[in-house]
Amino acid sequence: MPNAEPLASDAAPSAASDLRRLAETLGGAAPLTWVLTGDSITHGLVHTQGERSYPEHLHELVRGELGRTRDVVINSAISGHRLTDILGDFDRRVSSWRPDVVTLMIGTNDLATGPGRATVEPGDFAASLSRFVARVRSLGAIAVLQTPPSIDVPNAPGRERIVEFVDAVRAVAAADDVLLVDQHARFTELGNGGVPWGLMGDPFHPNAAGHASLALELATTLGIRPAPSRSLPMLEARVAAARLNA
Repeated sequence: MPNAEPLASDAAPSAASDLRRLAETLGGAAPLTWVLTGDSITHGLVHTQGERSYPEHLHELVRGELGRTRDVVINSAISGHRLTDILGDFDRRVSSWRPDVVTLMIGTNDLATGPGRATVEPGDFAASLSRFVARVRSLGAIAVLQTPPSIDVPNAPGRERIVEFVDAVRAVAAADDVLLVDQHARFTELGNGGVPWGLMGDPFHPNAAGHASLALELATTLGIRPAPSRSLPMLEARVAAARLNA
């Protein structure tokens, strides 16, 4: 970093060292390339109804409020994709951008079962996730895993295995010592132990308020807290209002 090069073999990365490295780099002048990838939740279409998705909020926080105008924030997520799709297109989706930070939110489609869908087992998903982390780290970039947010299971047939796949993301983050943004835990907290209805556009896609929450949790975990900030209070208010109106 910046425009990361592979780390030496004796410099094994960890969540703590990655967070320190990110903080040090954000305090400097050298530009960073951020790549956010995943499925439709990160793609951010339709369910935000013309409002900003969480990658767009990150863009404002980094390139606007932190004043890092030479940073580049790239969203390479594709609706409907699974982790195997990303691994199969890793060069275009990730490595060709020479990233410094790579975030991945995945699992909502991987866990889905039903006619015409190949069933992915949680163990296989975890193994693929670990391969993804290894490939990101081989670039010298910081890997950030995000759990998928809540699913209204009774109204999302075929997506009953959400907890198993969330736990798989958590397990890989712990085993590989990777930065984890536990969006599922935060959504469950905001839903008082269940689904936060005011943050959902449909049974498994967050709406604009949900994306505000996703952005806040990502920014908090990565230590992106500009002070003073215009955006953060607005995002917090957006989430609070959605909870009240649910």
